[in-house]
Amino acid sequence: MFVYWFMLVYIIAALVWWFIALQQQNNQMMNYRLEQLKQADSHFIGKSESIRGEAKRKTVQYIGEGSTFLLLIMITAAFVYRAVRRQLKVQQQQQNFMMAVTHELKTPIAVAKLNLETLQRYELDEEKRKRMIGIALLETNRLNALAGNILVSSQLEGGNYKMLKEEIDFSGLAQNLVNDYIRRFPEKNWQPGIEPNMMVKGDPLLLQMLLNNLLENAVKYSPKNALIAVELKKEAHNIFLKIKDEGYGVPDAEKKKIFGKFYRIGNESTRTAQGTGLGLYLCNKIAKDHSAHIAVTDNSPAGSIFTVKF
Repeated sequence: MFVYWFMLVYIIAALVWWFIALQQQNNQMMNYRLEQLKQADSHFIGKSESIRGEAKRKTVQYIGEGSTFLLLIMITAAFVYRAVRRQLKVQQQQQNFMMAVTHELKTPIAVAKLNLETLQRYELDEEKRKRMIGIALLETNRLNALAGNILVSSQLEGGNYKMLKEEIDFSGLAQNLVNDYIRRFPEKNWQPGIEPNMMVKGDPLLLQMLLNNLLENAVKYSPKNALIAVELKKEAHNIFLKIKDEGYGVPDAEKKKIFGKFYRIGNESTRTAQGTGLGLYLCNKIAKDHSAHIAVTDNSPAGSIFTVKF
């Protein structure tokens, strides 16, 4: 950015110098021509006025050209500045994404490896074995979900994903996924409210990923015993999916930004919550591809409500 500002100041300074130099040259030419006229010349007054008028016209010309050049320079500088800022922001987001992915990969791999090594080295009772195997499977599922998010995101952006358009029992899909989360996170206060026979036309894998990312966010950003409500119902000609949590909530200034690619609330170096910034981006992309709309509002007394309107 230092080079950008240096070049901008240099160009503007060169433009000002150009104007001053031309104006000085214009004045010198006017004075020289006036000196060539003789005082006794009967046409001295008319000719001198003509010379001064021509000098004024050139001054106006220089001002007009200089103003036009300055305007073009400022417009171009603004576009370049925005492009550079956008590129730097994308680079920072990509760097944060790589940091997050590295952390997301290392943690479950380390946990699963430790559990498997413990099972291999020690003779444990059946209850401990089941618990450690369950933890290893849970971390493996996290790895699988992360890989799926990255792969599908890349395919959707590149236009390589062939999306299916078929009638799906969204109620059954949602209920099965919620039951799985209830088994995995029994400490949460789950409140399912899924009406039966909600049919949606779309891709079952993408819709499952949409719901999975929303549920994962609710679990991730909610206190241990907080309420998580899952609603699926029909109103008029629309189907509404709502995920309500009692977590930290989303500030008003961030409500639209959180659906951007790689975007995460807070500072990457101090953030404690896990994630890559792809989950809500994928939710928004999947919703649009299914002619749906996703939005976030505040829950009462605390938390967020993510609503997908089909």
